[in-house]
Amino acid sequence: MTHATAQEWQIDAVDVPAYLAALGVEPASPSLDLLEHLHRAHVSTFPFSNVEVLLGEHPGVEPATVFDQVVVRRRGGYCFEHSQLFSAALQTLGFTVRRALGRVRSLQSARTHMTVLVDLDGARYLCDPGFGFSITGPIALDDGARRVEGDRTFSVGRVPDEGWPLFSLNRDGEMEHVLDESTVHPADVRMGHLMTSTGEDSVFRQHLMVMRHTPQGHVTVTEGGVTVRWPGERRSHEELGVDRVVGLVRELDVRVSDAETEELARIVAGLRSRPGAVTLHRRHPGPRRRAHSAAHSEE
Repeated sequence: MTHATAQEWQIDAVDVPAYLAALGVEPASPSLDLLEHLHRAHVSTFPFSNVEVLLGEHPGVEPATVFDQVVVRRRGGYCFEHSQLFSAALQTLGFTVRRALGRVRSLQSARTHMTVLVDLDGARYLCDPGFGFSITGPIALDDGARRVEGDRTFSVGRVPDEGWPLFSLNRDGEMEHVLDESTVHPADVRMGHLMTSTGEDSVFRQHLMVMRHTPQGHVTVTEGGVTVRWPGERRSHEELGVDRVVGLVRELDVRVSDAETEELARIVAGLRSRPGAVTLHRRHPGPRRRAHSAAHSEE
């Protein structure tokens, strides 16, 4: 099996010192503590966002473009941007890294989710910086491994001939995604991005999705409103007007110009008025309202 090289992934196109400065992380020798710190800092700093796709201006997923989009212009991104940026930084710091593709929430879906695998001290870890409301740090890629994050518990399993599913045990054991360890090349990433950014049935073309881990909790903004998940399984969902939705996109640090803000408002209004349009959030009876995360739900 031939693995893609650092040169093929163009990691030199990523200004790692600028990336680390944006995260507020000092460079250090590879360790599990550093990996944990980088992962959490990444998902707390750079939002998950499909705004570029909705605006019809997505510049592509070449590493230099990804760095400019996420770190310089602060537009956020989805898995292909986040995972490429994260893996390039890890490799530059001396970590042993592999990119992996997977299927989201169904073994029959396309391989359009990108994650990062890290070999460290004889173990392999799954890092998932581009899934919206997923793990905030590495989890061992080992059958039965668990990661507890406050009130949330994640588990890794093994499906013969399929790969490694990541389960969120807090959602009735729901599978987040299943990845395999087949070799990934940049062409695979470009193809996956083409499907998710231009496909007529792609959820990224049909809904606004902006998410970020904040000090107060995890925030998800869609065309219909906002869902906040606080530690302790407390969640709230509020329906909002178009202007407030777009305002929250900017508050989550997806930086758009005034002209782009007006265009995004027009697009959001159009998404809300589509025949048969449905919210990405579903309400459940009782005091606890469960909001279904939209991150990569089409993949």
